[in-house]
Amino acid sequence: MRFQSLSWVFLWFLLAAAPASLSQNDRLQSSQTLRIGQKPSPEEEQRLRMEREMAKKANQARQADLKRDTEKLVTLATELKEYLDETNESTLSVDVIKKAEEIEKLARSVKDKMKGSN
Repeated sequence: MRFQSLSWVFLWFLLAAAPASLSQNDRLQSSQTLRIGQKPSPEEEQRLRMEREMAKKANQARQADLKRDTEKLVTLATELKEYLDETNESTLSVDVIKKAEEIEKLARSVKDKMKGSN
C-alpha cells in the first residue's frame, strides 16, 4: 500500500510541475518578441497568436504524453513489485531485471519530456 501511495505522489508531482514550466516559456517568448511599449503590427499580432496556439497544442500533446508515460511507469513499478514479492533472496528472474531496465528507460524519457526536450 505504501508503494502505491508513493507512486501516486510521484505521478501528481510530474503532472503539477509541467504547467509551471510552460507558463514561464510563454512569458519569455512574448518578452523577447516585442520591445516594451511597442505595438505590434497586424501581421505580427497574427504571427504571435499562431505561435501561441502552436505552443499551446504542443504543450497539450506533451502533457498527454507525460500522463500516459507516468501511468505506464506506475503500472510497471507495480508489476516489478509483484515479481519481487514472488521471488526469494536466492533467485532473481531475468524478467525482473528487464522490467527494472524498462522502468529506468521510461523514467528517463519522462524526465526529458518534463525538461522540455523531446
